[in-house]
Amino acid sequence: MFRQAANRLLSCSRSTISSSSAAAASSRVKSRPFSTDLQADPVTDDAFVDSWKKMIPNIDPPKTPMAYMKPRPSTPSSIPSKLTVNFVLPYSSELSGKEVDMVIVPASTGQMGILPGHVPTIAELKPGLLSVHEGNDTKKYFVSSGFAFVHANSYADIIAVEAVPIDQIDPALVQKGLAEFTQKLNSASSDLDKAEAQIGVDVHSAMSSALAG
Repeated sequence: MFRQAANRLLSCSRSTISSSSAAAASSRVKSRPFSTDLQADPVTDDAFVDSWKKMIPNIDPPKTPMAYMKPRPSTPSSIPSKLTVNFVLPYSSELSGKEVDMVIVPASTGQMGILPGHVPTIAELKPGLLSVHEGNDTKKYFVSSGFAFVHANSYADIIAVEAVPIDQIDPALVQKGLAEFTQKLNSASSDLDKAEAQIGVDVHSAMSSALAG
């Protein structure tokens, strides 16, 4: 009898703890902001700063990378007429705070057009054509891979591993490379050789399509 009562109490307590944990977890998930909803003003950890000053008052607290970044502009009440684009590579910046009409990126799900007021999105990029539209001018790039981050305030950050203006690509070299990798793919004997050759075929095929389009 006592054992049954103890088991019931234990079961009830576990149920209560599980419900409380689930509610707390749900609350944390709901209250956690998206990356595109971060405040425009830099946020500091006051508790950490206070603790640091108490322990090491003669040395300034260390700064996080966010402290060196420009505050993100707040989301406007109405859709702006322009999309602000940052297009960067590991070794250079192609576009910095450039206001344009539209950008079309080669997302892994297909070509994706980004206009002012686009919903917040993170898209993985595949080898393909990226075009920047500003009035009657269109600047085209071939990108190898990367990510596009579209924010609620009509800002788009595009990060590519490699990118080159489409007019700097030699079509003859692209066809030569495609033929070479196709031959390597047909003669590959190991899985590694096949994978490397397939990547070469995919990239050169995408480059050829970009030149044609």
